[in-house]
Amino acid sequence: MTPNQIIDQAKSKFQQAVSHFQDELKKIRTGRAHPGMLDGVTVEAYGTQMPLIQAGSITVPEPQQLQITPFDPTNLQAIARAIRDNQSLGLNPMDDGKVVRIQIPPLNEERRQEYVKVLNGKVEDTMISLRSTRHEALKDAEEAKKSKEITEDDLNSVKKQLDTLMDQNKSEIDSLAKSKEQEILTV
Repeated sequence: MTPNQIIDQAKSKFQQAVSHFQDELKKIRTGRAHPGMLDGVTVEAYGTQMPLIQAGSITVPEPQQLQITPFDPTNLQAIARAIRDNQSLGLNPMDDGKVVRIQIPPLNEERRQEYVKVLNGKVEDTMISLRSTRHEALKDAEEAKKSKEITEDDLNSVKKQLDTLMDQNKSEIDSLAKSKEQEILTV
């Protein structure tokens, strides 16, 4: 493996970890409605499980409300049931025969602190992923040096580049987490 291959492979894995973290951030409630809150919901329609986004369109008519308009009106009850049965959301959908409306209750201070703890757990999980990626890349570089594919200077260069990449990704994760925490704590 060449030094460039090792770095490119690490960059790709770092980017995957950061984008996964961004997806996870969307799932954390902030007291405001956004369609990403329902990303993990699956609906039983036509005898199979499908993501909610494939069963209806999700809109935000008001800051504290989500509205789901089913593509097929016969799935209205199934959509409401799927949201109600998802305990991690803690939402109570109401349907009027045409659309499903969900009022997003405001968060109290205790719940806000719980969400900050969840956020910090996701930050730590992402950092573990980044560190393990760096560790794997360093191991690959060490093996390449042992098999005489790269020189000692190449190994040192790879280490410096990995540390730089690690610092860049860590600062990006930290800034994303700080803005999300601010969003959660804003009343």
